[in-house]
Amino acid sequence: MPKKVLIITYYWPPAGGPGVQRWLKFVKYLPEFDIEPIVYIPENPNYPLRDESLLKEVSNELAIIRQPIKEPYKLAGLFSKSASKSISKGIIPAQKEQSFIEKLMLFVRGNFFIPDARKAWVKPSVKFLSEYLKNEAIETIITTGPPHSLHLIGLQLKESLGVKWLADFRDPWTTIGYHKQLKLTKSSEKRHKALEKEVLNKADQIIVTSFTTKSEFEALTQKPIQVITNGYDNQSVQNLKMDTKFSIAHIGSLLSKRNPEVLWRVLRDLRKESDGFAKDFQLNLIGAISEDVLKTIYSYGLDNCIKNLGYVSHEKAIKYQKQSQVLLLIEIDSEETKCIIPGKLFEYMVSDRPIIALGPKESDVEKIIKETNTGHYFYYTSYNALKSVIFEHYKAYKDDALKVQAIGLQKYSRKALTKSLSNFI
Repeated sequence: MPKKVLIITYYWPPAGGPGVQRWLKFVKYLPEFDIEPIVYIPENPNYPLRDESLLKEVSNELAIIRQPIKEPYKLAGLFSKSASKSISKGIIPAQKEQSFIEKLMLFVRGNFFIPDARKAWVKPSVKFLSEYLKNEAIETIITTGPPHSLHLIGLQLKESLGVKWLADFRDPWTTIGYHKQLKLTKSSEKRHKALEKEVLNKADQIIVTSFTTKSEFEALTQKPIQVITNGYDNQSVQNLKMDTKFSIAHIGSLLSKRNPEVLWRVLRDLRKESDGFAKDFQLNLIGAISEDVLKTIYSYGLDNCIKNLGYVSHEKAIKYQKQSQVLLLIEIDSEETKCIIPGKLFEYMVSDRPIIALGPKESDVEKIIKETNTGHYFYYTSYNALKSVIFEHYKAYKDDALKVQAIGLQKYSRKALTKSLSNFI
């Protein structure tokens, strides 16, 4: 008889964006390892991004439980709808660009909603799930964050029922890049860290998506920590035609600090120095883009070669990945982002297109790209090396020889990762 496990998550179809992908795929494959997943989600969530196409991936046989949630973003929207929507997406303007309302929202978010804006769902969820778990004889639960308030549901259920509890961190808690932008008071910062430490020390198993996060957490707890990265599904695209232009595509959000001027300068200079490059080049931006980033790109004279498509469904994103000539991955250049491995990296790796990535030194992304031979990784100071590789890619594109010789990708398949997860459940 399959073992039942309750998965507590906020993001679920029709939510869009990367947060939904991880557990949607785990749930898809867990039954193959004799585990019956049951998913607990909010009934009336405030998803900043929606992707109706993902509903097709949810099995009709999957048990899904929904309970109401109260969230502040709808109330905040009465003061500034655009600011509320941007902040809920994680797009925070640069300090000097923030309006008074945005500064106020960030202060309130960081200091009155600890650990996050979904904290009001904790108490009613614990009350409901305490009865549900006993009635259904479920002895194992998994919480996944962010939002990290969901880990507090796991914490309280662990304390009251003694269930086995796995805490999955898709992103870090107090060391994530935007945490410093929440205008925290000293007491609020202390409260965040105390909750983080309590979760890490009371969960039976910690799961993280990156090697750097594992190292950071090992300084806070003696509990076992396992790295299970995000991954890829093999998805075929019908009637695919490669871009005729030399397209470099960034797929996903470009936050204000994901803004490598070295890249925009390289692209400007290559267009100036090569008429052929200027004629053939196209920059595809697919996803939510910060106004700060767009202004910087325009300042380098690239506005007439941009194709800005905004947010698209995951289904369409896969198509753009496979038909673009080169794939671009950008992370904020800071110590805090060394641990961030975007879920799209793994889909990039099986798109058979070369990756150009920019980010901090010694990041987990750099390690994976080098290990799999799927592209090149640069720092925000790598002008000459970056320029050389982009022009080499352009010459290969002109010769119809732009190829990737990837190695060792199988361990990042969603099914292989789910097998690893099943060993801890």
